[in-house]
Amino acid sequence: MIRLLLLLALTFGLASSASADDIAAAGRGVVRVVTIAVVDDQVVGFGHGSGFAIAPNRIVTNAHVVDLAERYPDNVVVGIVPTEGDKSYQGKVIAYDSQRDLALIEFTGARLPPSPLYTGPMSEGDAVVSLGFPGNVDLATARSAADYIRPMTPVRSEGVLSGRRALSNVEVLLHTASIARGNSGGPLLDRCGRVIGVNSAITRGEEGDSTFGFAIADTELAGFLHDAKQPYASIGTGCTSIEDRLRQDADADARATADAASARRDAATQDAMTREVALEKARTEAGRARENVMAIAGLLLVAGALVIGSAGLLESRGQRRQAIWAVSVGGVGVLIAIIVFVLRPSGEVDVPASALPKTRISTPDAALGKMVCTLIPERSRITISSSEDVPIDWGAKGCMNGKTQYVAAQNGNGGGRFDRVLVPDDEQTVSILSFDPATRVYSNTRYLLSAAGMTAARTARGVVPNVCNMDDAALGRLAGQQAAIRAVLPPLPNEKLVYSCKSAK
Repeated sequence: MIRLLLLLALTFGLASSASADDIAAAGRGVVRVVTIAVVDDQVVGFGHGSGFAIAPNRIVTNAHVVDLAERYPDNVVVGIVPTEGDKSYQGKVIAYDSQRDLALIEFTGARLPPSPLYTGPMSEGDAVVSLGFPGNVDLATARSAADYIRPMTPVRSEGVLSGRRALSNVEVLLHTASIARGNSGGPLLDRCGRVIGVNSAITRGEEGDSTFGFAIADTELAGFLHDAKQPYASIGTGCTSIEDRLRQDADADARATADAASARRDAATQDAMTREVALEKARTEAGRARENVMAIAGLLLVAGALVIGSAGLLESRGQRRQAIWAVSVGGVGVLIAIIVFVLRPSGEVDVPASALPKTRISTPDAALGKMVCTLIPERSRITISSSEDVPIDWGAKGCMNGKTQYVAAQNGNGGGRFDRVLVPDDEQTVSILSFDPATRVYSNTRYLLSAAGMTAARTARGVVPNVCNMDDAALGRLAGQQAAIRAVLPPLPNEKLVYSCKSAK
């Protein structure tokens, strides 16, 4: 009976919100890992640590946090307590490595935002952040055992990376972020919220000695996940502030827009020159045709007159019949000459548009077809997203991939940018997608929101038909919905991914 009540208790709790920054966003994938040992319906052991999502339904923690569950699976319940929501979930250990002190837990019933591993270089003195549930804080604040299975925000502590060491033949990161025993299994992050290690142990501070934390290094974690056949996201780009990246990207965007405008002007000038040359050529040919026809009419007139003149000579020689024929033939020649002269070309140019060189300038509403967009690292800031190429199919009037309508937004430099704000139902991310047909720059500005933030964004979004070729009224409603979503977003995003697009071959 007690076991049943404990299992039911794992399904209830209260949610708490977090601020919209990189560490808070990473914190939404951090969980408390609770173990409850039961023998003959009696609780004989209780323990807890921390963990983080490596996949939507899989958690990384320390092996020593779930050691009892690994040894006595029939008598130990493993609980996963997210930081948001109103429920906790039962989990199962599916991979265990006592040497590396790492374990993998699977659970069902919810999807958590996975934490990516940072695979780039870290130097001694770099800032690090620890997230988890330190036991000494719990002892000071918990009012009952139920507080251990109630969702709450993880505790954040900051420090610096002090170096890499070997602990029992396992590579670890030595750091100064404050941790306690309940932090075991929680992530050690860089300042952009990417995982660089798994907190595992602390040194004992005696007689004034400083306390240091040990985290299982990223290399050991990657090896463990590989052995467990668990896919994971990894990011190697360095950490930059979103303010600096937005400012740099705005400058780059302004330069790209100015270059595109200049290129359009140059192309327009070149097109005008090419068309003028074509028209001049057509005028010259028309003039020559007029002159040739007039020359032919003149020749026919002279020939006809000569033939008529020969009729008198024939008449004087008594060749009346031949004289009549000469007059007839000469008259016909003169008549033809008159007709040719009257019907001569005017010399004015009437060239069909299809005969002129086609302009090379595409309008913002024109379709560009299938393209492949490649990330521009120096213009991007990535904390959790993939940096792989993005295929797109840009249709006429802002139709993306044949089904998603983008809304035109003038960028102030003569070109047209198209935007679409996407609020998905199955993840805690709002994306502002933009494409500029003039520069062929595609961008994804991402906001990693709390559960409350996503609820507000979904409410502002309402129902949006996923179709293209909307009429003016529908476009106006879509623009209004996008403005309403923007109004509830934080002042700054977490990520901005900028791509350069080229036609697919």
